[in-house]
Amino acid sequence: MADFLPSELVITPKGGVYHLDIRPEDLAKKILIVGDQGRVELISNYFDEVTSKNQHREFACHTGKYKGKEISVISTGIGTDNIDIVINEIDALVNIDLETRTEKTEKVSLEIIRIGTCGILQDEIPIDSFILSTHAYGIDNVGHYYERNVDEETKRLEVEIEKEIKLPKYIKPYLTKASGKLNKRLDAPHIEKGITVTSSGFYGPQGRQLRLKLVEPDMLNSFSDFKHNEIRFSNLEMECSALFALSTALGHEATAICLGLANRRKKEFTTNYETKITELIEYVLDKI
Repeated sequence: MADFLPSELVITPKGGVYHLDIRPEDLAKKILIVGDQGRVELISNYFDEVTSKNQHREFACHTGKYKGKEISVISTGIGTDNIDIVINEIDALVNIDLETRTEKTEKVSLEIIRIGTCGILQDEIPIDSFILSTHAYGIDNVGHYYERNVDEETKRLEVEIEKEIKLPKYIKPYLTKASGKLNKRLDAPHIEKGITVTSSGFYGPQGRQLRLKLVEPDMLNSFSDFKHNEIRFSNLEMECSALFALSTALGHEATAICLGLANRRKKEFTTNYETKITELIEYVLDKI
């Protein structure tokens, strides 16, 4: 009997996974994920050769070769809910036999790097900085649906954070770690590093107030003010917590490097987005 029934693992008529609608042969082992569909082609334009292009809903996937390395670029759209879809489906492509619906004995570990944009939480980090995530602190809920093994060091850090962070009453956060292997490859003297806050929305969940009043107006400052030894929060966005939690649980390597568009403490916003995102893409391609 198959391990994964049609109601649980939906396969499209062309033999692809349900939302991405790509087949195993369309996916490289090195993967860049971006939120914006338009950024997929921006990256694949650097490839020496594009071997496949697929588009389904908000999920675009281009695979090709860059300096002899096979790379896929996938757009996820916005939010940890979409990350849940993408990570589960790319894992299925490499670790489940889609024809027999059975789990493969020999597992494949993917390398997944998110190239994104973010808000900055520290006064001294200038806008247009490249920020590498060491951890993600999820104030979404996706990570809570899965069994995960969390190392003792991460558990202790999570306890220290919970003592000082001000969150709305019913939020249950979780801390997860980025890939040390990939971070070593992406690190450089000009790269900022720190914990990334992953929220479930852009306005209230990131401390923005328009016409609706916030339940916990001091949340953002509590993240900015936190420091434990040399560990601090550097930025906030909407994808990393699920990316790190699910990838690690499934045996993949994952990290994120983001362009800081806004310094939330200093109320500044970039005027140089197009130039800097291109620089970030070129940097990651040469490091991957």
